[in-house]
Amino acid sequence: MNTTVRPAGRDAARWSCAVGAVLMAASLAGCASLKTLTSEVSTFGNWPAGRPAGSYVIERLPSQQAAPGGLQADVEQGAHQALQTAGFAPAAPGAQPDVVVQIGARVTRYDRSPWDDPLWWRPYGSRWMGPGWPGVWGPYGPWRWRTESSEYQREVGLLIRDKASGQPLYEARARTDGITAGGPQVIAAMFSAALKDFPKVQNEPHDVDIQLP
Repeated sequence: MNTTVRPAGRDAARWSCAVGAVLMAASLAGCASLKTLTSEVSTFGNWPAGRPAGSYVIERLPSQQAAPGGLQADVEQGAHQALQTAGFAPAAPGAQPDVVVQIGARVTRYDRSPWDDPLWWRPYGSRWMGPGWPGVWGPYGPWRWRTESSEYQREVGLLIRDKASGQPLYEARARTDGITAGGPQVIAAMFSAALKDFPKVQNEPHDVDIQLP
């Protein structure tokens, strides 16, 4: 059995400060990790060697033109940021762009039952217990009664075509999973991940980390 003895007096104060410093450092490390979004990225195409990124316009499909509210505008804003970071520049109004960009984004919700993963439930009457939630403390941390949970699969994609010929030059996709739908910041980070290595191509899915604001 391990026993911890706390010192008294001035030494106790120093001990408390040291523990506080350790806890604060751990907390900051946890916050830092939450600000990093890891996306699974795949890229395709054959961008011409020596060709600069050039100017672009984002082309809306008919279904995107009919999108409700500002959803499409939010998605496009994230794509604009990623494209400009990759070296592209918006075409001047009325000017012929070098490339045309088509983009897409979707978030799919999945409702999961405790029956889906036998490693993360324990039978107690008609309910189930799952780890990692505030409530009752179990042998591996806090537990609470759970019935089901939701997970979200987020995906973005973009296709860059040569304006003059219509030839596809570069395609990129990014995917993440999470317990929330995310939002504009997450979508923007995924577009940034998709174009992070432009014009390099890597067909095999690989992880790309992006720091969130």
